[in-house]
Amino acid sequence: MRSLYLRIYLTVVVALALFALVSGWLLQRHLEDQRARFEGNVRERIEAWVELIERAMPGPQAPPQEQVAAMREWSQRLRIPMALDDAQGQRLGASESYSRRELDAEPPGPNFRVQPVHLEDGRTLWLPRPNMLRPPPGGPAGQIRPIWGGGQRGAIDGASLAALLVVLFLAVALGAWPVVRRLTRRLEALKQGVEAFGAGALHQRVAEDGRDEVAAVGASFNRAASRIEGLLRSHQSLLANASHELRSPLARLKMAITMIEDAAPSERAALRREIETDIAELDALVEEVLLASRLDASAQLDRLEPVDLLALAAEEASRVGASVQGQDTQLPGDERLLRRAIRNLLENARRYGGDDVEAIVSRSPGQAELRVLDRGPGVPEAFRERIFEAFFRLPGHAEREGGVGLGLSLVRQIAERHGGGVRCEAREGGGSCFVLQLPTRAA
Repeated sequence: MRSLYLRIYLTVVVALALFALVSGWLLQRHLEDQRARFEGNVRERIEAWVELIERAMPGPQAPPQEQVAAMREWSQRLRIPMALDDAQGQRLGASESYSRRELDAEPPGPNFRVQPVHLEDGRTLWLPRPNMLRPPPGGPAGQIRPIWGGGQRGAIDGASLAALLVVLFLAVALGAWPVVRRLTRRLEALKQGVEAFGAGALHQRVAEDGRDEVAAVGASFNRAASRIEGLLRSHQSLLANASHELRSPLARLKMAITMIEDAAPSERAALRREIETDIAELDALVEEVLLASRLDASAQLDRLEPVDLLALAAEEASRVGASVQGQDTQLPGDERLLRRAIRNLLENARRYGGDDVEAIVSRSPGQAELRVLDRGPGVPEAFRERIFEAFFRLPGHAEREGGVGLGLSLVRQIAERHGGGVRCEAREGGGSCFVLQLPTRAA
């Protein structure tokens, strides 16, 4: 059987049925033991009463009225119905309760309500059967009274118990079905969502209603699906843009290689420098694409180590001739990635901002901040967010300054992997200010 809801439901039903059968059997055994114990006790008492009545009642020579009066007195004293027959089997009299109920009207049999007790003098005393007696509620100890409902009391209780168990079984079985079916229906919906996502429907999501484990699984799937969808779309865009960017240096390389054979000796040096520039551009592009791909694929950093942000900024600033000032600041991070982020910011400032580039490191409670300032034309406010998108370049800048548009995108990815962020602001007096914010405590 492959359906989960049927297996769960049948497990509940079988367990309930076994519980009902075992409980019913144990209770029936208990009732039978109680009945046997009670009937044995009553039988002993009846024998003792009969012996006492026989001693106290007038003999058969006494007038019938006197014998019946004595018998009725004992019937009231013991609170049980009685009847008395003479030695020839003729009825001398009976108690009021006995006559009113007409117990002797039933034919003898297993359910016969009275039984004859033969006295030594030949008379017969009719008394209720032991299984027709029970203690009176609230009565004194030792007293018993008749059960007028007839039949075997244990059998009646057993039948009632069986009916009760059947009703309980049906009620629980019917009530368990919608609960089990609702649970497994949500699992089926989750299964269908996973299959649809696996078939290529990257937008597919599942319901997260409820607060149980199924809802938690649905929420985990939706988070994973969103991340996978974002990664795939990011990689598709990355590959498409990288392919486009590779065409220009490759085309220049192909042209330079074709021309270098026929070029004059004085021109070959310039062609070689152009080839070296194109190769360096290709190498930088491939390296940035690979780094962007690794950052997309990893939600967390592989390692965290203490990093001196001011020392790192000073080392990278010396490469581009920028000035550095600020406070010594230690923070947890990946030194290689942070170095790459600072280098990209400084190279971007040098490319677009000229020679006046400055880096300032500051610290506040729980946060470190690196500001890279330049005196370039600045970034229009409408583009201050878009410049951190992969392969985005300001209009007209690609033709003048070059670059592929991945540098600032990598800076944002590195900052976010460290739990921080980056933004672009206008610098007072002209130019741009890029602010890299990083936490000084590990998340």
